[in-house]
Amino acid sequence: MEKEASKTGEICIICDKQKDQGIHLYTSFICADCEHDIIHTPTSEEKYQVFVEKLKRIKTPPLYS
Repeated sequence: MEKEASKTGEICIICDKQKDQGIHLYTSFICADCEHDIIHTPTSEEKYQVFVEKLKRIKTPPLYS
């Protein structure tokens, strides 16, 4: 009997896929693949603007004093 594959990791805010490795920005997760793509995409490419729009979804959490 085969084991059922367990889903681990988090959902990337850029590609919307579940990944195990990446970084956290505030409360959002960006997978390592998307992080690499963002870093290596020239700002003149249309794809870069898509990244910028998706990154706008990241909100700074409120600071309580």
